[in-house]
Amino acid sequence: MKKKRVLAIVLSAMMTVGVTACGSSASSTEGSSTGASSDTTAQAASSDASEASSEAASAGSSDGLSYANLKLGQDYTDLKATITMFNHRTDMDSDDYGGKNWKSYLADFNKEYPNITVKITTDTNYADDALTHLQSGDYETIMMIPAVDKSDLSSYFMSYGDLDTMKTQINYANAQAYDGQVYGVPSTATTQGIVYNKKVFSDAGITALPKTPEDFIADLQAIKDKTDAIPMYTNYAAGWTMGAWDAYIGSNAIGDNTYMNQKLVHTKDPFQNYKDDTHAYAVYKILYDAVNKKLVEDDYTTTDWEGSKSMLNEGKIGCMVLGSWAYPQMEAAGKNGSDIAYMPFPITVDGKQYAAAGADYSYGINVNATDDEKAAAMVFVKWMTEESGFSYNEDGLPVKAGDTKTKLAFDGVTFLEDEPAKEGEEDYLNEMNSESELNINAGGNDKIQKIIEHAANGDESFDDIMGEWNKAWDDAQQTNGISVDY
Repeated sequence: MKKKRVLAIVLSAMMTVGVTACGSSASSTEGSSTGASSDTTAQAASSDASEASSEAASAGSSDGLSYANLKLGQDYTDLKATITMFNHRTDMDSDDYGGKNWKSYLADFNKEYPNITVKITTDTNYADDALTHLQSGDYETIMMIPAVDKSDLSSYFMSYGDLDTMKTQINYANAQAYDGQVYGVPSTATTQGIVYNKKVFSDAGITALPKTPEDFIADLQAIKDKTDAIPMYTNYAAGWTMGAWDAYIGSNAIGDNTYMNQKLVHTKDPFQNYKDDTHAYAVYKILYDAVNKKLVEDDYTTTDWEGSKSMLNEGKIGCMVLGSWAYPQMEAAGKNGSDIAYMPFPITVDGKQYAAAGADYSYGINVNATDDEKAAAMVFVKWMTEESGFSYNEDGLPVKAGDTKTKLAFDGVTFLEDEPAKEGEEDYLNEMNSESELNINAGGNDKIQKIIEHAANGDESFDDIMGEWNKAWDDAQQTNGISVDY
C-alpha cells in the first residue's frame, strides 16, 4: 500500500514558501521561534534538591512515569527542573486578557510546585511553526501537538500510558492515541458551531437561530441589508482558520460519529450533493454561497485574525465559523463580552441537530527530554487538566474523566464524540489525505481558500470544485487499495 507522510508534505511547502516570510520574531529566552511570539516565565524559588528529588528523578524515567500513577501534591513536590512549553494562545500573554492569563496559571502552579520553572512561548503562526520546531529536532518540553501523522507520534512525544488506562483518567483519550498508547492530553475540549454577536443578529431582525444552510444564508443577507456589520468573516489570510471548516463534515453534517474515522475513507464521492442539505457538500457550500453573494468582508486577502476578535466583540462582524475554543477569546476581546454567543452549525439531520465534541490542542511531552524534565512536564500537564480549571475557564467541555462542569450548552443539540478508526485502519485517513492532497482535518487550508477564491471570482462553480475533490478521493482509494463500501 502506498504510504506518504502529511508532515513531510506540509513541511516541504512551508520550507518553499514560508522561510523568507518569517523575517523576525520577538525575542525568546528559549531559542528561536518564527512568527510573532512572546514569552511568559514562572520562575521557581531556588532550593537545594533533596532526597525526594533524587527519587523523583529516578521515577521520572519513561519506564516508570505514567499519568495515571502520578499523585498531584504528593509526587515530585521537591523536584527542581526548568521546562518549556510552546503553544498558540498569544492572547493569554497579556495582562489585559479578559480571562485568566498564563502568568496567573503559573503563579498558582508554583504555589504547589515552587521548584518547577515553566517557560511559555506563544506564537500567532503556531500551526505551521510548531511543525518547523519538530522538524528541527530541538523543540520544547511540552508542545500543543500539531498536525502530524498519528503513526509518527511516538517519534516526537512520550506516552502518558496505555489507552484503556487513560480512558479512566481523561475524556477524548483517543484524540492523540496510536497503537494502544496515548501521546496527548487535551488542553480543553470543544464542540463545533459558530461564534456570533447577538446584538448584530438582533439588529438585523433575526429572532431564531438558523437550523439549515438556507436559513443561515438568509440571516447573513439580513445582516448585510439592515446593519453595518460584515455578515460573516472568513479569516482567509490566516490560513489555518480555513481548515476549521473540515471539522463540520462528520457528526455535525451527518449525525454519525463513526463517519469521520471509519466510513469516510471507504465512501465513494463523499463530496457529492445528497440533496438534503447534509454531508460535506452542504457544509462547504455555505462558504461558497456566502462569498459568492458578497456576504463576507470586501477583500478576503486582507483579513486579520487578531483584529477580528475585537471586531466581533464590537459588532463590526456578525459571525465566524470556528470551534467553541474561539468563544472565550471573542468574549475577552473587548467591552462587549455579553454580546458574544455560540450557536450550533446550521444543518439539521432528520429533524435533529448534532455537534461534534472532541479534544482541542493536546499537550505532548518531548520524548527526548531528560527524565527530570519529563516528570516536571507530566506534573504540569496533569495540574493544568485536574486542578487549574483551564477547560472550564475557557468555556470548554470537561477533560478530566467524570467531570461534568461546563459553561457551554447547546439546548436540544446532541453531542457526539468521533469513534476511532477500526483496528488495522489507523493510517487510512492519513494515506488518503496524502494521496488526494485534500488533507481533511490535517492542515488542508489551501483547498478551503480556493473555494473562497473561486466563489469571489466566479470562475468555477461549486459543483465543479466538489467534482474535482471526488475524483481526487476516488483515485486515492484505488491507489491505496482501500475498499469502497458506502
